[in-house]
Amino acid sequence: MTLDFFISAFITVIGISTPILLAATGELVVEKSGVLNLGVEGMMLIGAVTGFAVTFTTFNPWLGMLAAAAAGAAASLVFGLLVLTFGANQVATGLALAIFGIGLSTLIGNSYVGIIVPEFSSIFPDGWSRDPILRIIFGHSPMVYFALFMVFAVAWFLKRTRAGLILRAVGENDHSAHSIGYSVIGIRYSAIAFGGAMAGIAGSYFSMVITPMWAQQMTAGRGWIALALVVFAGWKPSRLLGGAYFFGILMTLEFYAKASKNAILPSQFWAAMPYLMAIIVLAVISARERTGSEAPACLGKPFMPTD
Repeated sequence: MTLDFFISAFITVIGISTPILLAATGELVVEKSGVLNLGVEGMMLIGAVTGFAVTFTTFNPWLGMLAAAAAGAAASLVFGLLVLTFGANQVATGLALAIFGIGLSTLIGNSYVGIIVPEFSSIFPDGWSRDPILRIIFGHSPMVYFALFMVFAVAWFLKRTRAGLILRAVGENDHSAHSIGYSVIGIRYSAIAFGGAMAGIAGSYFSMVITPMWAQQMTAGRGWIALALVVFAGWKPSRLLGGAYFFGILMTLEFYAKASKNAILPSQFWAAMPYLMAIIVLAVISARERTGSEAPACLGKPFMPTD
């Protein structure tokens, strides 16, 4: 194995991990506020088809990315309206959003099958992004750097800012936060909108970066992996990076197993591994709930103000 092989593998892992990292970062903020939104997969697909359509229309991937964020946020706010204002069950509503996103993206995307859209240009000089060594740092899509920035920004927000402290307080004890004058519903709406925007951007990464053409259900269940990643990271932003790249390595091994004629394990094994690991992680965390969980205390519990 050559140095070029390891560099290519590294870049592949970073690229594949990015949409999971984006979606998980948004979902972590949502869950920190005490809301469980299982509709990440649906919001990603809505963002994917919206970003693709806008990029095709305007030939500007940056506008496509912004449109994907807006579409994801709009879809998430429908979820917020149902669970926060009308008190619907969060699990059932999230699953309904996931199914709705799959159907809507398929309907809209039918007219874009086989069409290719322009990709993001590098934000660094060509000499850096194409250099055999420097491309490790400078040879990625701008969305990769955005994902890394957002992880650290969210970590700083939750730990160092007053607004982040309030959001965490709402997730830990909503009634106490309400009693001292904080708008629990308003804060949770804001968190849900942010999570939806991040999921929309994550979905647009599939249709605008990984494969700049439309295909049905192109996220291939990555939204569910993002949900598991939040649990895997113990609801801590600092652990999201390691978890995302761990899942990225497993998915990269699938691609290399398909390309290699001498693979020890078949590609189908590696394709199943991320989802198997997600199930194992969720099972382990559930078993630990009896001894204390790191999850926000109000996660998934409805809040209806009494006054």
